[in-house]
This record gives sequence, C-alpha cells and structure tokens, in this order.
Amino acid sequence: MTDPHPSQQSAAVTPAAWRPAPDLGAIFDEHFDYVWIVLRHLGIPEADLEDVVHEVFLKVHGRLADYDPDRPIKPWLFGFAYRVAIGHRRLARNRLELLGVPVEAVDPVAGADERMVAGQDRALLEAALETLEPDRRTVLLLHDVDEVPIPAIAGELGIPVNTAYSRLRLARADLAAAMTRLRKRGGP
Repeated sequence: MTDPHPSQQSAAVTPAAWRPAPDLGAIFDEHFDYVWIVLRHLGIPEADLEDVVHEVFLKVHGRLADYDPDRPIKPWLFGFAYRVAIGHRRLARNRLELLGVPVEAVDPVAGADERMVAGQDRALLEAALETLEPDRRTVLLLHDVDEVPIPAIAGELGIPVNTAYSRLRLARADLAAAMTRLRKRGGP
C-alpha cells in the first residue's frame, strides 16, 4: 500500500503545530508598561501593581502555546489582565482601603498650574472609571483607549459581538453621568 498524495493526507499536522512559541521575554519587555496601565485602569492599587503585573505574565507563560501570532497581542494580554484583576479584587485581603495621599511623580516640564489641572482631570476620570461595572469598563478601555475593534474584544472576552457593543454604549453613558456627578460634587 502506498502513502496517499500529500494533498490527500489528513490535516492532523497544521502549520500552527510546528510554529515556534512566542518569546515570553520579548513579550514581557515590549508590553510590561501596557499591562501595568491596563491594571491601573482596572482599579488595581498602586501598591499591588508590580505583583499583579507579574502574576499576569505568569498566566501568559502558562498559555503561551495557545497564542495565535496572526492575531493582535494586546487584546490577548488584556484578557489575562482583566481576569487576574477581577480575581485580585475579589480577594478579601485586597478589599481594605488604604488611607493616605497617593504620591505621583512630578513632571519637570509642566508648570504647577498645568500639573494641578491635569492631576484633577486624571483623578476625576479615574474616579469615574471606578464607578463603572467591570465588564463595561473593560470593553470601554479596550475600545476607546487601546483602539481594539469590537469584534476582537468580543472574541477575546468570549461574549457575543452585540453584547460588546451594548457594554460599550452603556459604559460611555455611565462614564458621562459619573463625570457630571463628580464635577457637581466638586471632584472625586
């Protein structure tokens, strides 16, 4: 019996099966800041950020073989950051509120008045983002900040496309309402 012609062989061995795994070190170096910012936007306290970022990359390491290099990496990393952030926030030990004023680096170029206004705007936005439901906030950040298309967001989060559009619409409305509410109160 002869072997079947190569075009008639089963597709048991696909190009993805022999594709080399992405380099975790390169992904870490290139996207560490991105994951840091995403986690900060998802409400991870500054004191926990470094540990949580490393936890995200540990999860990425465990699933590195599943990554499809034909797809953008940021939504894939966002999915890990989102799931780790949700898990981190659910832990009772992380629900304690830390009192004190957060320390931020001073921009040597901007004047004091510009820094004050920028800091107030940033604090207002961050406080308004905190009021959003995590599922809505996730879609809003991925789409409006990272410019990820809604179908890609839906695929990464495992939700229907229409649900992703609905969450985006509701998140934008909730964010606008929260910003208005906070401005009327005089800030966060």
